[in-house]
Parts: sequence; structure tokens; C-alpha cells
Amino acid sequence: MTTMLRTVNRVALGLVGLVLLAVGGAVLAVGLGANPPSWWLHDGRHDVLLSTAERTRWRHEGWWWPVVIAVLTVLVLLALWWLVAVLRRRRLGEVLVDTGDGAGALLRGRALEGVLAGDAARLDGVSHSHAHLTGRRDAPEAHVRLLLEPHVDPAVALDHLANESLAHARESAALESLPAEVRLRTAKHKAERVS
Repeated sequence: MTTMLRTVNRVALGLVGLVLLAVGGAVLAVGLGANPPSWWLHDGRHDVLLSTAERTRWRHEGWWWPVVIAVLTVLVLLALWWLVAVLRRRRLGEVLVDTGDGAGALLRGRALEGVLAGDAARLDGVSHSHAHLTGRRDAPEAHVRLLLEPHVDPAVALDHLANESLAHARESAALESLPAEVRLRTAKHKAERVS
């Protein structure tokens, strides 16, 4: 599914890019004084993109505005679908685990993310953690965000994360390596009045 989505995404973006480049280049060439062919949309340099007659041709027809609205709605829905698909596929769906028998097994990416985030949240001084996986299923990469308590040394928290949580995730999924990008933030507590 991800490979098919990636292929559709690249083909669609390539076609849209080629069409926009061709039309934009042709309009620019005519605007700069090139002689357009007889079948081209514009006759010359001072021709407008849409004449008044072209813009108002179908305005009084009963079917015109519903069709325009329907087409624009479909285009917006397709654009939203594409955006959601692109954003969703950044998260790794499954991780290939080497079982030692040559066949392998698949581990859900969200399960490994949940275990990694839960393990990191149990570290001393971590008030909240979030993890997600990207990359390929045979070479995942972890992205971890930790919210640290104000008293915690970030270097110590990072060392514990690398030597405990990430090492545990790497060993449990039988991965050779698990590169990680870690973002650390410190929790801010409001000052309280003491009487």
C-alpha cells in the first residue's frame, strides 16, 4: 500500500508539474512576444486570459453553478485525501523482525512506538514521552520527544534513554541498529505561593 501510494504520489506530482510548467512557459513566451501557433489559447501579447464573453458565457444556465461547485468540491476533497495520505505514510506501519529462521516476522510500528514511549516515560525525571517510527521496515528510525522535569540533567536523561529504552527496543525487535532523533523539553511549573 505504501509503495503504491508513493508511486501514485510521484506520478501525480510529476504530471501536475509538467502541465504547469508547459502552460506557464507557453504563456510567458507569448507574453514576451513569441508568435503562438494557431491552435493556442491566446492570439498575442495583449490578449487576455479570459475574455468577458468567455467568463459570462454559461452564467445564466441553470446547471452551470452546481457543476462548478461540484467540481471544486471534488478537487478540494482529492487535495485533502492526498494531504492526509502523505502525512499518514510518514509513520512506519510495520517493522520486520529477524526471527533467525530466515522467514522473519512483522511487528506493528504503533506497538513498538507505544512500548518505546512507555519505557521512556518510566525513566527518572521524565514527565511525558512520545515516540514514532519512520524509515523502512527493515531499517526503522525512532523520533522521540521527552518532557523533562526541571531538576533533571538533559545529558543524564539522554544517556538513560539511549542505554535503556532504545537499547531495549532494538534488542526486542532484533534490529542491528535503531537510530534516533531525540527532542528534549523542560516542563515549566507555575510558581506557587507558600504561606
